[in-house]
Amino acid sequence: MALIIPILVITFIASASANFYQDMDITWGDGRAKILNNGELLTLSLDKASGSGFQSRNEYLFGKVDMQLKLVPGNSAGTVTAYYLSSQGATHDEIDFEFLGNLSGDPYILHTNVFSQGMGNREQQFYLWFDPTADFHTYSILWNPQRIIFSVDGTPIREFKNSESVGVAYPKNQAMRIYSSLWNADDWATRGGLVKTDWSHAPFTASYRKFIANACVWSSGSSSCSNNPPSNAWMNEELDSTNQERLKWVQQNYMIYNYCSDSKRFPQGFPPECTINTTA
Repeated sequence: MALIIPILVITFIASASANFYQDMDITWGDGRAKILNNGELLTLSLDKASGSGFQSRNEYLFGKVDMQLKLVPGNSAGTVTAYYLSSQGATHDEIDFEFLGNLSGDPYILHTNVFSQGMGNREQQFYLWFDPTADFHTYSILWNPQRIIFSVDGTPIREFKNSESVGVAYPKNQAMRIYSSLWNADDWATRGGLVKTDWSHAPFTASYRKFIANACVWSSGSSSCSNNPPSNAWMNEELDSTNQERLKWVQQNYMIYNYCSDSKRFPQGFPPECTINTTA
């Protein structure tokens, strides 16, 4: 038995560069989502009738997830490309990347949020320092018991630390699937809904490749990391001094909204996790 257990653990934890046929299920869109190139490429499309979406076959409880995305080019105003982890139910947990389209020549807004036990409203928004429609870029979520780190091409843009010490629920007990969708949100997405989707540019298409999940797979009520081997460095990963400086650089130069700075929204004082998650 001692020889068999390590083999099983390694099998379930390791998820090498993906084949979308094996790792994802297209969940809606009536043919608007496509898996191409022998499973190496996935595309989502949106037209006036419908958007489209997919989800991972596996559920995960902690891990590091990478996906390369190339966003809708040109006039993408009104569209939202969402890529996130989520559980289900009224008290769900969720870790969000959402890309809010814009008029040609204007920057995309990268919207992030964290839900724990059904409680969200923890938005931070950023411009990107490159054109996310010109090529593929890697968007990563590191999720371990101590922190969540959002990264773009290896550069951290946001850290959400476990704040249970001040009474804030942290997503650590609910397994989550990976979801992605491309949909019309012109009632709020672009300049608060002022700019509507121009359907003459449809279909709008976003592309995905090189999905990697180094993560604990949840199955039959237990995690493949119950006997977590020390090689899973992400389980205890934190930002070193170099990445702390990179995080500061992004937040000082590219952050355009932080709920922890919105005094109009929180006139009675900021949520307690804001103190712990402040980047000095």
